[in-house]
This record gives sequence, structure tokens and C-alpha cells, in this order.
Amino acid sequence: MIKKLMVLLFIMISYFSFGEEKSYLIKEGAPLEITNQMTVIDVEYIDYNGDNQIGKIVVNKKVSKEVIEIFKEIKESGFQIEKIIPISEYNWDDDKSMEDNNTSGYNYRYVQNSNKLSNHSYGMAIDINPRYNPMIVKGEIFPSNGSYSKKNKGTIDSNSEVVKIFKKRGWKWGGDYKTLKDYQHFDKVIK
Repeated sequence: MIKKLMVLLFIMISYFSFGEEKSYLIKEGAPLEITNQMTVIDVEYIDYNGDNQIGKIVVNKKVSKEVIEIFKEIKESGFQIEKIIPISEYNWDDDKSMEDNNTSGYNYRYVQNSNKLSNHSYGMAIDINPRYNPMIVKGEIFPSNGSYSKKNKGTIDSNSEVVKIFKKRGWKWGGDYKTLKDYQHFDKVIK
């Protein structure tokens, strides 16, 4: 009897865990051949109160182990991240997630003002503390409530350990872009 109860409990936990994970992955309009490449991983970080936290981020399976290592190193460096929540919790709205200073990965969407899929669509890009590491295009700041100042907690600049941690693994940083600055953004292209 106890054995049957334990099996039933395991099935229920597995079902609810999978159901939760699935909600982080399935976006209307996203092709299954892309969605099936994604995974939800737990990553450690230090929040703005200096407390240890575990966040969930969705990335491509090809980089999942690497991303876990990256966030472990970021935590060990003492860099603070406000929060890490799958963007599905913001109804897949990139602006709402950025305005809330949420660190995120996968989001099936197009590059702003284009018909090209973002690297976020492939789970190969991560935005960190986007409110304080905004994208700046011709003087316009995204998100609209964003600000870029080294005085803000969790701000990334070219000398940040975060940049070094990503770059040593072959990731590119949006702060190095020539025509715009996307301080929050890291991405990796695997051929």
C-alpha cells in the first residue's frame, strides 16, 4: 500500500512539474522544432538584498550546462541580479519583463523593427538586469523606465566580471555593438 502511494505521489509530482515547465516553453506561434530545443534550468544568483536565490531561466539545451556554470561564476563574483523569472510569467511581453528588471533568456520574438528572429527565439541569448542595462538606440532608451549608470546595482560595463565570464565562453556582449548599445544582452551563435 505504501509503495502504491509513493508511486502515485511521484507521478503527481512529475506531472505538475512537467506541466509547469511546459508553460514556460510553449508560446503561441513558436514552431515545435524550436520549442523542443528549450529547457528550463535553475540558476543561482545574489539578489539586490544580498541574499542567495535560485531563479528559473529558459535556454537552448545546447547551452544549458554552460549557462548554469556562467550564473554560478556570476554569483561567485558578487554581482547582483534583481530577479530571474521565465518571460512566460510576463505573458511573453519583453517590455514588461524589461521594465520589471527581470533577467530572462528564451522568448520567441523578432528583433525590434525587423522581420528577423531574435537570438532569444533560439534560446541563445540572455538579458541581465535590463532596466539598469538598457538598450540605447540613437539616444532612445529601452525599456522606457530604464537608466544606465554605474551607480545602479547590477549595472554592466566593459570592465564587469559578467562580461568577462560570458566572453571567455564565446558569448558576445551587446555593449560592444557599434550602431547601438544593448548593455543587458549576451548571445552565442553555434554553427
